[in-house]
Amino acid sequence: MDWELVFTIRDALKRPLFAEAEVIGGKSGLNRSIRWVHVLESASFESLIHGEEMILTTGIGIGVDVPSSLAFMENLIHKNAACLCIEIGSYFSSVPRELVELADKHDFPLIIFTRTVRFVDITMDLHSLIINRHHRMLQELESISREFHRLTLTSQGAIKVLQLLSKSTRTQIVYMQLQGKPLFFPALSPEDQAPLLRFFAAFGEEVEGSQPDAAPYIREYGNKTMMIKPVGALDQTWAYLMMVCTHKPQEFDCLLLDSASLSIAQELLRTRYMEERKLFSENLWVDELINGRIEDDKRLKGLVGPDFNVMNEFPYRVCLIEIENPRDVKWNSSENDWESITFHLSLILRSIFEKYSLRPLITLKNNRLTVIALDIQSKLPGKPRLQQALDSLQHIRSDEKLKDLQLIIGVGKPHTGLKHAYAGYQEAVQALSLYPCYQKSLLFYEELGVFQLLLSLNDGKTLQAFIRSYLGPLIDHDQTKGSELMLTLRVYLDHDGSKQIAARNLFIVRQSLYYRLDKITELLGEDFMLPENRISIQVALRAYQLLYPEKFALPSSRSLQI
Repeated sequence: MDWELVFTIRDALKRPLFAEAEVIGGKSGLNRSIRWVHVLESASFESLIHGEEMILTTGIGIGVDVPSSLAFMENLIHKNAACLCIEIGSYFSSVPRELVELADKHDFPLIIFTRTVRFVDITMDLHSLIINRHHRMLQELESISREFHRLTLTSQGAIKVLQLLSKSTRTQIVYMQLQGKPLFFPALSPEDQAPLLRFFAAFGEEVEGSQPDAAPYIREYGNKTMMIKPVGALDQTWAYLMMVCTHKPQEFDCLLLDSASLSIAQELLRTRYMEERKLFSENLWVDELINGRIEDDKRLKGLVGPDFNVMNEFPYRVCLIEIENPRDVKWNSSENDWESITFHLSLILRSIFEKYSLRPLITLKNNRLTVIALDIQSKLPGKPRLQQALDSLQHIRSDEKLKDLQLIIGVGKPHTGLKHAYAGYQEAVQALSLYPCYQKSLLFYEELGVFQLLLSLNDGKTLQAFIRSYLGPLIDHDQTKGSELMLTLRVYLDHDGSKQIAARNLFIVRQSLYYRLDKITELLGEDFMLPENRISIQVALRAYQLLYPEKFALPSSRSLQI
């Protein structure tokens, strides 16, 4: 960066209007930047300044006694003013020694005008310089940002961007890749790298999980200032940029760091899109595998390639993700929106899964994405990590392409050996099929309970006969009278016979519940709550729910029924 773009107190003192000004305190702070010039003649200014202003005053309204003057200067220092300029005259005949000592203590320049000056001339002169330098800063920022974008279209674009960032800001840049070695620009010896890596490791927990669009994190490190900026896209962070400043970071540094991170993220995103398309074409065998068309290990090894032995030993689960469009958003087919959305989703999915140490093998058919999630960190429990990954996938709403989609996910049991993926896929299909019953957008096969058994018995006759034998009178009564005895019995039994909870969940008063329970007893017999009968009835209710899930939809609200 051209450091003349930062307008400092030292620069201001070179102007003709400051020819007879004298710095009497805080001389070590002359490199402080000035963002604006403000005339202040009031001791109450909490909302009048924002920081880095040169303050001009004659002392009127501030008070000439030492405590008032000290309080005024302390408040300026607290508000991060650039400096204080006092005109010696009617209100300040001399500057108290205590003010000079306070200025020296905080490196806060204290400047006096020994002759009367026109503050309006100072403000006009300095403001024109500040505005001009700010304009030059924006021009240089735009020029460098364009060069960043151009470099990302060349070979090793990210490295060239980092080199230019280091050169433009005159700082040490460290590029921390989540998957890969850290890079240093300019290059450092291992001895010089070590303290920076230790700092990042200690600070890493604070920035972990931060979004790529987050502002840079700024921390002091000895006599240096560190700025750390996440790099990534699609709500995922892929790397971190760390700028090591020997000076106080300026607005230019922050903006350039942000621009560089965006350019690198765009290159990473393009690379990931190309890799995703390549993986899609390479993983056509995944569709054959989950549909049971590959049973021979030799053929499977030939399709998978050299990674087969390693991949075949990893435990995995098959996830079936159904993509729904609940808002019926109309996509422009001429722009291949559907293909764009599915590739976008698979790209995000891969990034999220890798974050949780899961390697996804993905295939797509119609609106269903099938994922064989290989657990490459099998020493740690896999289900919680997979659940976190899938929850993250379902709650990506900041992405414009995916905000209108609803993802319904079924997950099979853990398996080892890729040839068993067909069984895992069938389990995922069964879990997904029970979304109408559970109304849960993420369902694991092991959570299906008795439905695992019922699904295998659903041949069109067996379940129907079982249901009729235990619940026939209630079904007939509901159909002829329009009552809700089946739903009432299910809720009542699901809550262990608690009348209070059942009435609340059904949105009815207890008297109505008592009437319904009396009717159920009349139709099923006095012994329907005996253990053996109750178990059979509850299984029959689950079977009925499997066949007619809409019949068991609980009311969201309802007027109290008497």
